Amino acid sequence: MKRFLNFAITLSCLLFLIPSLLASEKVNQDNIITVVSPVSSHARIKFGVEKLKAALMAAGYRVKVLQQNTLPKNGRIIAVGLNKANLISSAGRVYNLALNPGTAKEGFSVVSSANSIVSGNDESGVLYGCLELADRIKTAGKLPQNLNIQDRPEMVLRGTSIGLQKPYYLPGRTVYEYPYTPDQFPWFYDKAHWLKYLDMMVENRYNSLYLWNGHPFASLVKLKDYPYALEVDEATFKKNEEMFRFLTQEADKRGIWVIQMFYNIIVSKPFAEKHNIKTQDRNRPITPLLSDYTRKSITAFVEKYPNVGLLVTLGEAMEGVGQDDVDWFTKTIIPGVKDGLKALGSTTEPPIVLRAHDSDAPRVMKEALPIYKNLYTMAKYNGEALTTYTPRGKWAELHRSLSRIGTVHIQNVHILANLEPFRYSSPDFIQKSVQAMHNVYEANGLHLYPQASYWDWPYTADKVEGRLLQVDRDWMWYKTWARYAWKADRDKKQETDYWGGELAQTFGISNEQGKQVLEAHEQAGEISPKLLRRYGITDGNRQTLTLGMLMTQLINPFRYGLFTLLYESEAPEGEMIIEYAEKEAKNQKHIGETPIQVADEVVVHGQKAVEAIEKAAPFVTKNKEEFNRLKNDMYCYRAMANYYAEKARAAVAVLKFKYSDDVKDLDKAMPYLENSVKHYAELVKLTKDAYLYANSMQTAQRKIPMRGVDATYINWFEMLPVYQRELDNLKRSIDSLKTNKSAGLDKKKSFKSADVKLLSNGGTFYNLAANQALFADSALTIGDVALELQGLKAIRFSKAAQVKEGTRLKFSTSKPVKLLIGYFNSKEHGFAPAPQLETDASANDYGQGEIKISNALIAGKLPTVNVHTYSFNAGTHNLNLPKGALLVLGFIEGNEEVKIFNAGLGAYGKEIDWLFE
Repeated sequence: MKRFLNFAITLSCLLFLIPSLLASEKVNQDNIITVVSPVSSHARIKFGVEKLKAALMAAGYRVKVLQQNTLPKNGRIIAVGLNKANLISSAGRVYNLALNPGTAKEGFSVVSSANSIVSGNDESGVLYGCLELADRIKTAGKLPQNLNIQDRPEMVLRGTSIGLQKPYYLPGRTVYEYPYTPDQFPWFYDKAHWLKYLDMMVENRYNSLYLWNGHPFASLVKLKDYPYALEVDEATFKKNEEMFRFLTQEADKRGIWVIQMFYNIIVSKPFAEKHNIKTQDRNRPITPLLSDYTRKSITAFVEKYPNVGLLVTLGEAMEGVGQDDVDWFTKTIIPGVKDGLKALGSTTEPPIVLRAHDSDAPRVMKEALPIYKNLYTMAKYNGEALTTYTPRGKWAELHRSLSRIGTVHIQNVHILANLEPFRYSSPDFIQKSVQAMHNVYEANGLHLYPQASYWDWPYTADKVEGRLLQVDRDWMWYKTWARYAWKADRDKKQETDYWGGELAQTFGISNEQGKQVLEAHEQAGEISPKLLRRYGITDGNRQTLTLGMLMTQLINPFRYGLFTLLYESEAPEGEMIIEYAEKEAKNQKHIGETPIQVADEVVVHGQKAVEAIEKAAPFVTKNKEEFNRLKNDMYCYRAMANYYAEKARAAVAVLKFKYSDDVKDLDKAMPYLENSVKHYAELVKLTKDAYLYANSMQTAQRKIPMRGVDATYINWFEMLPVYQRELDNLKRSIDSLKTNKSAGLDKKKSFKSADVKLLSNGGTFYNLAANQALFADSALTIGDVALELQGLKAIRFSKAAQVKEGTRLKFSTSKPVKLLIGYFNSKEHGFAPAPQLETDASANDYGQGEIKISNALIAGKLPTVNVHTYSFNAGTHNLNLPKGALLVLGFIEGNEEVKIFNAGLGAYGKEIDWLFE
C-alpha cells in the first residue's frame, strides 16, 4: 500500500509539471534563432551575419548560423543574402513577405513577421541590412517583428582619411616624405588598432578609407629596373606587405575600399641620391627618368594590390595648372595602371580619384576619360578649414563643373586647421554643410579628415596620461558626417532628439540634459567658422586660428599673403576688416556679414555654449573625465571668441586712424586691445594643463600667427608675450605721435649687392634703376623702384622664355646670400605665381613664403611687384622658378635684414604696421 501511495504522489507531480515543462520548451524554442545565408557567401555577408549573431546573443537569444541554399524547416529564421539569391526569393514566398529592395548600390531591405529577411542589392547592401537589424535589436532589447525597412545611402562614397605623416620633417627630407616604418608609424603595424578603427567605420557606414602619403610606393613595392629605390629594409618591407594585405582584407569584409594617395612628382630618397636629383621640385620639367620610375612604381603597385584605388594629387610637387598635369596623368599615371592590369591579365580598372588641388582638373578629366573610364574627382569643401555651409563664387563653379562631368565628385573636408585642437561636433552646421555639398556643389561623395591633430595620428592633443585616441575622443565627429552623408535631409526636431539621446547615453544623463550638451556643441560650432571667414588670412593650414592673430595681420592682411578665395567663395557675402574700416571712413553702405557683426555674434555663441554645458554638468554619471574636458573646451571657445571680438574692434579703430590721422582714434583702440589680451590670458590658463599643442603641423610652413620653426609657437603661453608686446608698442606709438608728428618714419637705405657667380645661361646683369629695360625681349622700362632695391645687380631675362620654360638659375657663392625675386601682383596667365603654401607645400623651403616688400616696383601698365627672399648657404645652387614672368632683382648678403613693409608704389594708403612693431 505504501509503495502504491509513493507511485501515486510521483505521478501526480509529473502530471502537474508537464504543462510547465512544455511551456518552458516552447519558450526555449522561441529563444533560438537560426540565421541562414547562402553557401559561399561573400566575406561582407559573413561579417554582417556575425554582427547580427552578436546582437542576438547580447539580447539573450541562442543563435545557430547556417550556410545553405534552402530554408530550415523549423524554428525562427532570419534569412540573409542578395536579392537575387534563391534562398531570399524562397523566403519571401514561404514567409509571405514582400521584398522591396530597389536597385540602388548598397541598398537593402529588412522585412519580418514571425521570421525575418535581410536582403541587399549587393554584398555591401546585405552587410548594411544586417547592421540595421542588429542596431534595432540592441535598441529594443529583442528581435523586433513586423519590420518593413528599405534604405540606401545618398552619397556614393563616404570615406575617412588617415595620414602617414608626422608633425615634423624627417632628417634629410622635406614635406610629405615619410617611409612606412615601425619607428615612425608604430600604429600602422597594430592590428588591434586597425580593427577598432575599421569597426568604427562600418558602424557608421563609411565605405572608403584614404591613406595619405607623399610617395608610398617605395615602402610597398620593389622595382626590377630600380631596385635601389626601395626606402625600407627587407624586414620592414615584409611587414609592410603583411599589414597592407591584412588591412585591405579586413576593410573589404566591412565594405570599405582602401585608396592609396600620393603626391606628384615625388621620388624616393635613395632614387634621388642615385641620380643626383631632388626628391621633389615643383618647377623642374618632366623627364623620361621621372616618368619611367613613377610609371613602373604604379604598375608594380596595381599588379600587387589590384583592388586598391589610387588618389592622385597633380599639384604641389610639380607644375600646377598647365600642360604638365595633363601629360603626367595621361602619359604616366594611367599607362602605369594599365601596365599593371596587363601583367595581371585583367581588364577590371581600379578606381582612380583625381584631386582638383592645384591643377586644371576639368581639362585633365576631358583628356583622361577617353582612355580610362573608372575615374572620380575630388576637391576641398572649404579649403583646409570649415567655414561655411553657403559656399559660392568661382570655387563653387569649379565643384559644379566637376560634378557635371558625369563621374562621381567627392567633397574633401580637409585638415580643419581652424578647428584644432578643441572638440568640434555641431550636427546642425555639419548637416547644412552636407546639404550644400549636394545642392550647391552637386557632389555625391565625402572624404573626411580627422577633426584635429591629423599630423599626429592616432593621438589627440589633449594633455592626459597615456594620450587619447582620436577615434575615441572624436566619435561624434565621425558619426555626424556619416549620418548626413547617408541621408542629408532629416527633421530638425528628430535630430535634436537623436543627438540628445546619444549624448545622454554617453554621459549617463537624461535626454533633456543630453540636449543641453548638444546645445553647447551647436553654439560652439559657429565660433571658429565665423572667425576665420571674417578675420582670417587663409583657409590653409599655415594659419592656426585658435592661437590668435597679430594686429598687423588684421589691419594689413595682404602683407601676409592673403588668400582671397577664403572671402570670395568660402564665406557668405560680407566684408573684411580693412574693407569695413574703409567704408566707415568714407560713409559707405556695408554689405552682408561684417566683422563687427561677427564680433557680437561669437561672444553670444561662447556665452551660450558655457551656459548650456553647465546645465548638464551636475548630473553626469559616466565618462566624467571626458565630460570635464569637453566642458573646458566650451570655456576655451568662449575665451577665444571674446579675444577675437575685442581685437577686431581694436583693429577697426586703428584703421580709422589710417584715414583720419587723429590720434584719438588710437586712444579708442586701447581699451579693446587691453581687453583682448586679458581674454587671451584666460585662454592660456584654460589650455595650459589641457593641451600639448594647438596645431599638429609644427614645421616652418606654419605662418599665422607666428612662424613655427622647430615646434615653436605651437602653444598659447608662447603667444601671450607677443600680444602683450603689441599692446605695449601701441601705447608707446601713441605717446610718440602725441609728442612727435613724424613718429614711425624710418630712415631708408639701399641694399648692397653680394658677390655671386652666375653659372647658367639666359640672363644678363644690369643695374636696377628707373628707366632700365625690364625684359631682354621688351622695350618696357621700369617706372619706379623702392629705394632699398635701387642699384642692385639684377638679372634680365627674356619674358617669352620665362613664360614657356620658367626661370632657371645656377650660381655659386662663397658666403650665405639672399636672392630677391619680384613677383607681379597678378594671378593672370603669363605671370609666374608667387609662393603660396595653400597649393605648394615647398613654398617656404628657402624662406620665400611671405612678401617682404610689397608694391616695390612699377613698370608701365603691368601689375605692381612684390619681393620675396630666398636664402642660400655658401656653395653652388640650382633654382627652378615657375613658368611666367618674374624679376630676378639681385643678391644681397645673407645676414642683411629685410624688414617687411609696403613700399607703396602704385598703391594707395599709408603704412601703419609700425604702430605695433
